[in-house]
Amino acid sequence: MPSRYVSLQTSEPPALREGLRRLRATLGVPAQFPPDVLAEAAHAAANPVLPTTDRTDIEFVTLDPEGSTDLDQAFHLARTGTGFRLLYAIADVAAFVSPGGHLDTEAHSRGETLYSPTRKTPLHPSVLSEGAASLLPDQLRPALVWELEFDADGQTTSTRVARGLVRSRAKLSYVGAQAALDAGTGGEQLELLRTLGTLRLDLEAARGGVSLSVPEQEVVATKDRWALQFRAPLPVEDWNAQLSLATGMGAASLMLAGGVGILRTLPPARDGSLAKLRRTAAALGIRWPPSQGYPAFVRSLDASVPAQAAMLNACTTLFRGAGYQAFRGTIPSQPLHAAIAAPYAHTTAPLRRLVDRYCGEICVAISAGVEVPDWVTSTMAELPPAMDDADRRSKKYERGIVDLVEALVLAPRLGQSFSGTVLEVDPEDDLGVLQLPDPAVEAKVKGADLVLGEQVSATLVSADLLSGKVEFRILDPA
Repeated sequence: MPSRYVSLQTSEPPALREGLRRLRATLGVPAQFPPDVLAEAAHAAANPVLPTTDRTDIEFVTLDPEGSTDLDQAFHLARTGTGFRLLYAIADVAAFVSPGGHLDTEAHSRGETLYSPTRKTPLHPSVLSEGAASLLPDQLRPALVWELEFDADGQTTSTRVARGLVRSRAKLSYVGAQAALDAGTGGEQLELLRTLGTLRLDLEAARGGVSLSVPEQEVVATKDRWALQFRAPLPVEDWNAQLSLATGMGAASLMLAGGVGILRTLPPARDGSLAKLRRTAAALGIRWPPSQGYPAFVRSLDASVPAQAAMLNACTTLFRGAGYQAFRGTIPSQPLHAAIAAPYAHTTAPLRRLVDRYCGEICVAISAGVEVPDWVTSTMAELPPAMDDADRRSKKYERGIVDLVEALVLAPRLGQSFSGTVLEVDPEDDLGVLQLPDPAVEAKVKGADLVLGEQVSATLVSADLLSGKVEFRILDPA
């Protein structure tokens, strides 16, 4: 389950049921798996294709949000004479899914796992995604074992991957790991994660990459009520993400060198976009020295300051148009992921994202010096549009759920006034986006002469529990 949801119960509020049903119907969210898919999954779970290489001596651990059971990744870090070594086990979904079978066909139609506070719509049946293929502790599992070497500064010096049989030793949570680190009881693996993660973040900044660590709306579903809150990522989440990013960058390097692969790309900022952001900063009264680059400027912003929160929101518009590019022979003319400032590939979440199974298979073949399997090369050109559609559906689903919960939280308070920060302004229509700190809501606001970054008092005029549409207005004084 992604960190956007905290669920302590499994039922939906009656007031939201119809709105959620309509949302799922509109987006075509899949229902239950067909019987033939479930039967094939059960057979595969009992009869996986196991690797011959035994890596069970490696003391892997997983690190995920509390309550996660679809565990794609397990890591083991060590110091070397000149730097660091990362052994990164990624669930080997290809050990269970036969190309062209019922499971494979269904996964192609779904694209990726969808989440809500009370239900999961998985890419693969739970007997695999939360059972036989998941890197649960103390269980033998087939995996793709990545080996990445880093120098003393955290720069990658070598990347390779091969199949291996693994056994995770512990299932760690973000909150628990951060608490242990803060208390000085994190142990060697978490301390090395902090050290290498910090080095990788520094390298990201140096090459011009940007990870926007912006507080996100989080739906908290308990037995009695659903609520919203803003939550900033914990430092350990950022360090853990750097392991995945390093692996994705290593995978992209392997594929570019091998002349075959699927990249996750994001074009550079459009001409004039940075100049527009500088004008926005000036309008908000935020100092942005001419000599300071965009990555350093973003890292200097504090989301708890209203004007700077509006600036961070504006920064999310700099890079647009993320997608996938499959290639064979001819390297893409634009292979970079602009926010990472390097070539990058999705390869560390195959239980939850279809394209990762393909990327992993390509990299295993390249590392072994053998031909990429036909089932990969014959169908990989179909993946970019399929994954783009799945990605759009996932984002609309998440946003739609949050919109409905905002309406649920606000509906009893129609006519009340709230104080918040103006995050966006469209002066032509007298419209903007208002962010409230409590409840944690971002919604449309209508009013003349809205000022970006200004704190205002607005009246709640609508909260539709079927569509999730919420609107505030700044009313003229009587």
